[in-house]
Amino acid sequence: MVKIICKKTYDTDASEIVKKVTYGAFGDNDGYEETLYVTKEGNYFLYTNGGAESKYTKEDIKRLSKAKAEEWFANN
Repeated sequence: MVKIICKKTYDTDASEIVKKVTYGAFGDNDGYEETLYVTKEGNYFLYTNGGAESKYTKEDIKRLSKAKAEEWFANN
């Protein structure tokens, strides 16, 4: 997935996965995944996707500061 936020491109195919967390089993309506990525430029983002009844009903990308990325990493 590619998303441009504040003139910066966040691309899951061109970035490195730092950590991935999956909640529930594949196909669960309330299951979802969160994946922390870092770009070649050192920008962090969280890719999210989930089932129809999860907190992430569609795939999305949210940019994170380094501090927020470290906090997410420590708590997941």
